[in-house]
Amino acid sequence: MERCRAVAGRSLGQLATQIGVEIPDDLRRAKGWVGQLVEAVLGADAASLAEPDFRTIGVEMKTVPLDFKGRPRESTYVCTVPLEQGIGETWATSWARRKLARVLWVPVEAERDLSLPERRLGTPFLWSPDPGQESILRTDWEELMEMVCLGQLESITARFGRALQIRPKAANARTMAAAIGPEGERILTNPRGFYLRPSFTRAILQQHFG
Repeated sequence: MERCRAVAGRSLGQLATQIGVEIPDDLRRAKGWVGQLVEAVLGADAASLAEPDFRTIGVEMKTVPLDFKGRPRESTYVCTVPLEQGIGETWATSWARRKLARVLWVPVEAERDLSLPERRLGTPFLWSPDPGQESILRTDWEELMEMVCLGQLESITARFGRALQIRPKAANARTMAAAIGPEGERILTNPRGFYLRPSFTRAILQQHFG
């Protein structure tokens, strides 16, 4: 948290200069760059491992791009959906729950008229779901995973889920993963990810900052 207080209000350009990394011209060709920059500055150590970003303290980090009114501009990626391995899994043991158990939220300016180096970080803060939020997340996860395990994956759209939704998650449409088909058969489909709706993350921001 001392590191978090030190970066609050600093620009992405300042942080990139601090650790000697190049600033991309366009985030569309460097997706995830902002998160990787902040992770490097704050000392995240999980890299691509299936563990929370700060392994020794069990904290996951999520950057939240905001418009000039402080509203999240997009949904927040949580983790991949276990398309074949989800049978028998529960919310309590799920990777989604572990990812969301303790989160360091890092607000970031993301107005289009601000150049990437000019965009500043807000004040990062730690969050864990309260009982009401946990109940919503659990219900969404259980309903969505039931559809996945019953072979109804292709029927799931972004409209499902109050807080948690399932959406395609792949670099391109050619990336494929094994899943359960309508008749219980093994099929190939695009990988999917769990995402938090912007309305849910906005409520978290309002809860913290008032």
